[in-house]
Amino acid sequence: MQTDFLTKIVKHKKEEIAAAKRNLPENLVRDKAAVPQKRRMFFKKLEEPGPSGINIIAEIKRASPSKGEIRRDINPGIYASEYERGGAAALSVLTDRLYFKGSIKDFKAARQAVTIPVLRKDFLISTYQIYESAMIGADAVLLIARILSREQMHGYLSLCNELKMDALVEINTKEDFEAATNAGARLIGINNRDLSIFKTDINTTINMASLLKPDQVAVAASGIRTREDIEKIQKAGIWNFLIGESLMRASNPRDFLMSLMGKC
Repeated sequence: MQTDFLTKIVKHKKEEIAAAKRNLPENLVRDKAAVPQKRRMFFKKLEEPGPSGINIIAEIKRASPSKGEIRRDINPGIYASEYERGGAAALSVLTDRLYFKGSIKDFKAARQAVTIPVLRKDFLISTYQIYESAMIGADAVLLIARILSREQMHGYLSLCNELKMDALVEINTKEDFEAATNAGARLIGINNRDLSIFKTDINTTINMASLLKPDQVAVAASGIRTREDIEKIQKAGIWNFLIGESLMRASNPRDFLMSLMGKC
């Protein structure tokens, strides 16, 4: 039987949140989240193609459950700066500690080093994490349709709006898409990776692109490794790409990012 990574991750995330609440109660996190901060416009940056015809959300990702360590010992600030210099439209930073070896410290270091919007990428299953994301300065958060109820999805989108953060809602199936759309999601991340088994197929994005509503904007994520992958997905009408592992493995992330955009 294949390991259901998503179930394991969510189980541990519940334990992690309970521990965090004991350390810093939710009412205090909520109060800190209410302090006005200058957000960078994530959704607006992705509404239209960039100068190269696409937008790339470059990700800082030390490890993954399926691949193990990718590039563990990095300076997130330096990586973020190189991504921005290479033309990234935005950043994504993994903050999950156990499975992805990330941290809130990574997020803060990356955001401080750049002027572009930064997405906090984690497995958000509690309002505590939404408030926490606002508190640490996130411009956007990832919401995964597969792990949220209809009520949670709707509530979290409303809370993000209240806190002036954008939300990238991740889907992998038609059922996920319908749940996200019913909740009012406008920024849809089509994950080519099935998070239960971590199998990746870029045709997932291509096959689901036709489902998008006129007011929705898509982001293709996972398994995008070459300029040819990007061009293939572009033909389905998608111009936003979230790319992590291939950038992290590149010997020169900035040059590789530019090559993905067709600049060199």
